[in-house]
Amino acid sequence: MEDILKYEKIIKTLLEEYAHDWSGGQLDFGVLFDSERYRYQLVSMGWMGDEYIHHVPIHIDIKNGKVWLQKNMTEEYVAEALVARGIPPKSIVLGLQPPEYRKYTAYAEA
Repeated sequence: MEDILKYEKIIKTLLEEYAHDWSGGQLDFGVLFDSERYRYQLVSMGWMGDEYIHHVPIHIDIKNGKVWLQKNMTEEYVAEALVARGIPPKSIVLGLQPPEYRKYTAYAEA
C-alpha cells in the first residue's frame, strides 16, 4: 500500500504540473483524480475557432500495484518522467502498447 500511495502522489504531481504549464493558450487543461479506483487523467478543453475540444491526452491507472500508462497523446515521455520521479520501470506497464510488444521494453509486461 505504501508504494501505491507513493505512486499516486507522483502521478498527481506530474499531471498537475502538465496542466499548469500547458494552460493559458486556447485550451484549458485540468486534472481528474479518482483515488478510490486509482484513475488519473489530464483533460484539455476549450474552443479552437468554431470547434469545441474536449480531449484526454493522458490517462494513467494503478492496477495490481503497478502504474498503467493507458494513453499518452502528447510529445512528453510520460513513462520516463514517472521513472525520473521515483517509480521503478518494472512497476510501469505501457497499457497503450499491445501485450505482445511489452516484453521488448524496459517496462513491466503486466
